[in-house]
Amino acid sequence: MSIIVDYLIILWGFLLIGLMGIGGFFMFRKFLKKMPKEDGKSVMDWEEYYMDQSKHMWNENEKLLLEELISPVPELFRDVARHKIASKIGEVALKKNEEMITQEILIEGYIIATPKRDHKFLRKKLAQKDIDVTPYEQFFDLSQTDYTDNWQDSYKNTN
Repeated sequence: MSIIVDYLIILWGFLLIGLMGIGGFFMFRKFLKKMPKEDGKSVMDWEEYYMDQSKHMWNENEKLLLEELISPVPELFRDVARHKIASKIGEVALKKNEEMITQEILIEGYIIATPKRDHKFLRKKLAQKDIDVTPYEQFFDLSQTDYTDNWQDSYKNTN
């Protein structure tokens, strides 16, 4: 009986260490996003800036489309994904000097904001909505790392 209790205590210890490691990993990622870059603002500061600047540009149809597109994201991470993607969509709209966020801007920003591994879900959702992805193939061909630093230069080079 004593050996079983010893093993349970050891397993419990490994479980706690593993869970704390996972939690620490996500906290560290959040910490890195709050670190200021060369311009003095962090990634999260820029996300907030673009959200605030583009808040008035959203129509109800685009909000509903965004909600539909992020529906494959697990519920636990959906708010974070929505914020990151919406801020990138706002950034694209502002850089193009658009008055309103259109479906085209939304899809382009969504592709830019998501990693390559999530593009298959996006393609599937767009196919369900009968939206042609042909005009956006150039964005699908690039990975997210190509966008993060100089996405505007990459965008100009593909056009």
